[in-house]
Amino acid sequence: MTTSWSTAAAPTAGTATVAPQAGGDRNPHGARNVIFIQGDGMGIAHRELIRLATQGQDGDLRMNRMDRTGFVHTDSADTEEAVTDSAAAATAYATGVRSYNGAVGVDVDGNPLPTLLEEARDRGRATGLVTTSQVTDATPAAFSAHVADRGDQSEIARQIIEQTQVDLVLGGGEDWWYPEGDAGAWPDNPPKDPTEQSKGTEGNLVDRAQQLGYQYVSTGDELAGIEQTPVLGLFANEEMFEHHNEGEGDLYEPAVPLPDMAAKAMDLLSTDPDGFFLLIEEEGIDEMSHHGNAHLTVTAGQALDETVGLALDFAARTPGTLVLVVGDHETGGLAIENVDPDDENAPGEQAEDEIPIANSDLVMSVDWTTNGHTGAATPITASGPGAADLGRVLRNTEVHDAVRRAMLRACP
Repeated sequence: MTTSWSTAAAPTAGTATVAPQAGGDRNPHGARNVIFIQGDGMGIAHRELIRLATQGQDGDLRMNRMDRTGFVHTDSADTEEAVTDSAAAATAYATGVRSYNGAVGVDVDGNPLPTLLEEARDRGRATGLVTTSQVTDATPAAFSAHVADRGDQSEIARQIIEQTQVDLVLGGGEDWWYPEGDAGAWPDNPPKDPTEQSKGTEGNLVDRAQQLGYQYVSTGDELAGIEQTPVLGLFANEEMFEHHNEGEGDLYEPAVPLPDMAAKAMDLLSTDPDGFFLLIEEEGIDEMSHHGNAHLTVTAGQALDETVGLALDFAARTPGTLVLVVGDHETGGLAIENVDPDDENAPGEQAEDEIPIANSDLVMSVDWTTNGHTGAATPITASGPGAADLGRVLRNTEVHDAVRRAMLRACP
């Protein structure tokens, strides 16, 4: 982005206002770059599962070795359901306002709300979305679009390129960008999931993106050759994995791994002298937990932690970078137990999984209490300017407020 810094947008309910400094260098305590990393569905037990399975009892994850640690209340403002969905959860993070389940960037009355990504854009910063889900799914959508129903994914796609004009968009979900009968780069009805096929409702949005100046890529090699933004990369029909119970077609092999997408995003966005806002999401933790699939929950979590490591390494050599790692809600009611043949759920997706603990002879049993979300609080860890405001018990809207304060402190 090349636009200059402008006056901050008027605050909305749930936001905290910090006046930009007049003149001079940016406040050294502000965040010129923000890397907002979400493990969708990741509760504290998920972090422990990933830690034990990959690092063992004496090791730890990169996401756990950050400067500040807190936890987040995940309640939405839905009047019919007690537990949040991903859309309302992401809207709270993105806008600082709690809304109803299914809401994307709008309040309970359907009114659009300014998002962190949009505020960064309006102040001249580069912006990016990276996810292993559809780029139009609930979390990236809540930061970059405004619709009453999260299912309106083609309209979300249109807004991402036409209205919000996100500089870098990488993930899955090509089926929502092409109309029925136009398969795009990813063939309709693939063997991995024959139900997947183009179903866009807003015309050929890949063509539209290219008309607007986006470079379109659909493979890792093509992405590697990109040297500047704007860029749109769609690397799957829907999610970049297959989420099912163990042995029933489950697969976590993204065409472009999350760490690779994230590394490229940081490389491209960091060329903007005004800084950047980057959202990174690992969707696999949530989807695999919905199916009680502990093995691929660990695999997705390992990819997330590697990505966190890349972000922290970037921050270490790039002063003024805030990195935070959050879960929007907990999925599955996951519990870690001793293996006990007399304490076993019924067969099927809710059956317990046995997972070896790394660097030991121990095995843990992973139990599931639901195939949906729970109301449990989720952990948050953060490093960099503004991290101190995140190391406590927070409402989900207060995560937005803290990130926004850190961003505004970096304004001249």
